[in-house]
Amino acid sequence: MEGNAKELIMALEGLEREKNIKREDILRTIEDALVSALRKNLGKTAQITAKIDLNDGTVRAFQVLNIVDNIVNSEMEISLEDAKKMDKRSETGGTITNVLEVEDFSRIAAQIAKQVLIQKVRGIERENTYKEFKPREGEVITGSVRRFSDRDIIVDLGKVEAILPYSEQIKKERYSNGSRIKAIITKVLSQQDLITAGEDPALGRYKSAAYKMDKGQRGPYVILSRTSPEFLEDLFKVEVPEIGEGIVEIKGIVRDPGFRAKILVRSYDNKVDPIGTCVGMRGIRIRAVMNELSGERIDLIAYSEDVSTLLMNSISPAKANSVKIISIEERKALIIVPDDQLAIAIGKDWQNIKLAGKLTGWEIEVKSETQKAQEGQQTVDALENLLSSVEGIGPKTAETLVKAGFSTVEKIAELTPEHLSTVQGIGEKTAAKIIEGAKKYLEAQNAPAPEVQNDSEKENN
Repeated sequence: MEGNAKELIMALEGLEREKNIKREDILRTIEDALVSALRKNLGKTAQITAKIDLNDGTVRAFQVLNIVDNIVNSEMEISLEDAKKMDKRSETGGTITNVLEVEDFSRIAAQIAKQVLIQKVRGIERENTYKEFKPREGEVITGSVRRFSDRDIIVDLGKVEAILPYSEQIKKERYSNGSRIKAIITKVLSQQDLITAGEDPALGRYKSAAYKMDKGQRGPYVILSRTSPEFLEDLFKVEVPEIGEGIVEIKGIVRDPGFRAKILVRSYDNKVDPIGTCVGMRGIRIRAVMNELSGERIDLIAYSEDVSTLLMNSISPAKANSVKIISIEERKALIIVPDDQLAIAIGKDWQNIKLAGKLTGWEIEVKSETQKAQEGQQTVDALENLLSSVEGIGPKTAETLVKAGFSTVEKIAELTPEHLSTVQGIGEKTAAKIIEGAKKYLEAQNAPAPEVQNDSEKENN
């Protein structure tokens, strides 16, 4: 028996060391398996216990029976007569412990224990993997492409296979089996997490990828991403020590993965240029990041507390002339750029201006100097035409009034002849006629429309 005990102890130590399963848990699993096997023969309600002795390797099982005069449940009760055959001191109302023969059940128990152990090992491995990787969400990790599941990529991380869903891939990248791949751990999900995902669209995409990867797998599911802003931020943290030291801060990131990104950076040291620091000597730092992202262009934007300056910076690499805040409440602004900068400011398929809007949180409109001038002239022409329709105002007078700032009929009607005659080229008599004409114009505009009589009313009249 001593040899059996040593073999058992060595097996338990091996499982404890390799699978990180405590020997007490394994022993309990084997004991439970033996109890299960015995209950199949003695009844589901039988009170059975089993014990493994590590000293000699023996396995013992016991059944506790209630001593009664009339047996109702033979699985749990024994007659006083039969109990006295086992122990003469037995009395009605007491209990007696029957030592069971387990040799016939050892093989069955071993099979059950093996199945339960396999399940338990897998369950504990899943739990340990989840506990190991869950705190690592947000960490950049490197693995190799193991295989493909539709358009999703299964990545070997050593201890676990992770998923890079199609939605988290840079679309122009192509991989083959064994290719090195770097990504950020964006989510670590248990099977329960996916079941309770609800209507979350992101988790819905992950759920589809997870179930397609391996329908028999019960988690955990390590989800990777190469498109998240956090991945780009971590790449810069590796290349730019000043970010980790807190000298330079990344205030925001927006991406069109694989094509363009904008990063808002700020320096807390007046002697440190945040953009130059991130670019590095001869562009070595930013080039390393761009190479990892398959040549994704990166615009570094200097942060500013001044909204106008921030908006002008945001359309980089285009240069802006001025900014007009249209509405602070609605966060709308117009940026004027030189004619040759308009296409750059907008970008291909409006990409640059869209990213600038996302980065700043403002609705941005961009116009060239020529467009702005043309719109201004159109506005002036419309005002002059309006004033020309007022009695006493000719085309030249209308042009003079608009240039002097009198651009509405209401404003002119409120003036005095003395005030209006201060405009060069307009005398007091002309001023009086213009004001009188403006008042008549407004009266006509505000007059109620004449009632239209029907035929019957006309006959009665």
